[in-house]
Amino acid sequence: MITTDSIPHTSVQPECFTRFKVPVHDISLPGRFTFPFHYTPHPLCLQAARELRQYLDGHTAWGHNFGIEPDQAGEVYGKMFGVLVVMNQQKELGYLAAFSGKIGGKTHHPGFVPPVFDLLDEGGFYRREEDVLSEMNRQIENLEKQPFLLKLLDEYQKETAKAERQLEAEKQRAKNSKLQRKLRREEQEKLLSAEDFSILDAELIEASKRDHYVLRDLKKYWKQRLEELQAQLEPLVGEIQVLKETRKKKSSALQQHIFDHYFFLNQAGQQKSLADIFQSNAVAPPPSGAGECAAPKLLQYAFLHHLKPVAMAEFWWGESPVGEVRKHGQFYPACRGKCEPILGHMLEGMALDKNPMLEGQTDTLDVEIVYEDKHLLVVNKPASLLSVPGKNVTDSVLFRMKQRYPDATGPLVVHRLDMGTSGLMLVAKTAEVYKALQSQFIGRTIKKRYVAVLEGVLEGTSGTIDLPLRVDLDDRPRQMVCYTYGKHARTEWTVIARGQGTTRVHFFPITGRTHQLRVHAAHTLGLHAPILGDELYGNKGERLLLHADRIEFKHPVTGEVVVVQKDPEF
Repeated sequence: MITTDSIPHTSVQPECFTRFKVPVHDISLPGRFTFPFHYTPHPLCLQAARELRQYLDGHTAWGHNFGIEPDQAGEVYGKMFGVLVVMNQQKELGYLAAFSGKIGGKTHHPGFVPPVFDLLDEGGFYRREEDVLSEMNRQIENLEKQPFLLKLLDEYQKETAKAERQLEAEKQRAKNSKLQRKLRREEQEKLLSAEDFSILDAELIEASKRDHYVLRDLKKYWKQRLEELQAQLEPLVGEIQVLKETRKKKSSALQQHIFDHYFFLNQAGQQKSLADIFQSNAVAPPPSGAGECAAPKLLQYAFLHHLKPVAMAEFWWGESPVGEVRKHGQFYPACRGKCEPILGHMLEGMALDKNPMLEGQTDTLDVEIVYEDKHLLVVNKPASLLSVPGKNVTDSVLFRMKQRYPDATGPLVVHRLDMGTSGLMLVAKTAEVYKALQSQFIGRTIKKRYVAVLEGVLEGTSGTIDLPLRVDLDDRPRQMVCYTYGKHARTEWTVIARGQGTTRVHFFPITGRTHQLRVHAAHTLGLHAPILGDELYGNKGERLLLHADRIEFKHPVTGEVVVVQKDPEF
């Protein structure tokens, strides 16, 4: 552990500290530091981001193609940038800037904070060990390309294939001979005398033995032949295998060394390794790229140079990655998979804005009952109320229903809506009704309709979206389009009305994947028009303008078709 006293103080202004280009003294300082996983950018961060964007506009000297400048060479890929408003020891306000990962193959660029741990440091142990591994790779490659080895491998593969063909042919011949002997025995037994049949039977037995010996000798021959080739191959292949095992152990040791020596500070000057951080969060090993995001870089630099963090924000710059929904210039929260454990340590002891997911704001929200009988009911869930209890929040539709119907026997909530989505939900009063309704959902016989207001004016009037979805493992609960591992997701849509820069639509989800409507609306391969108020895939607003307004199902007891509709309040 180190303390702030052990970090050298300096009167020299930190190299990456940037003063605001416009006066900001009339902007009030926040009372608490930004909660990085759910925030509205502070005005100071907005100004810092505005100045950073002015610098980024048209800046092509890095050799990185963000997908903004036309006809720029190189693979197109946007990056996350971050700004951290800080106060120096002279009580002056300024800001730090950072980017995630590398830009143009480099981790260092003037004006941006350096990485917490520089893997590309020419004199660092990582580069030294990487050179050793690279040399081993070259040795393995050279050994694998030896002409004598390649000739032996080719001969071994051909001889193996030849052995398989000959043995299979002999087995088939022996099988056919056996069948012919059986038929001949059955046929001649009725025609020959006992003495003559005995002689024939002895002949057939001898033929069977000969077939057995032929197959045995053939197996013996090919076993000996292939063993001879293996004996020639073994020292050559063995040397390569030893090198590969050594390389694997060195690579694992290098990775562990990085985890153990990749330290992060907090405001108290306490340091913790990447390995310890993720082990304490039951995640081992740390995910690839952990610690390379903008937020940890910014805080580390601030703590090392005794700059007081005031507020922080991150925004995406450039074209969206394939499969994800990232809008150029849009602010986003820090990723949870890589950053949450690290920032949990780095922000320890700091007064943070409240986590809205933990705030008890739902006490005043009513759950309206739209339809009810003695078997089930349909409720209108308000936005901001969970469908079922979360990790840290109990209040939910399920919690309210259990309080209202304490004697109900079934799992009450038949399906779920996102916390930000309002609208109709089916609730069963008994386990039997729950199972019957669940089977209708599984069979996709229940029809649901949603109303949404989209950002942008759609050209078409209706259509179908087919984009497979899976969870973003580094940033749950965000979803991404993935044709390799994603689950089939299909949505039909119809335009209701068009307004000033917006489109009101009906969504008809054929499947029910997490965030399906939100991703299908926002993704470039979908409607490319995020739902208004969608802070994950679009722009944060007072609420997500998505409402489940209609549901149609077959009553599991009466057999009647029930249709319930409730218009949205937007």
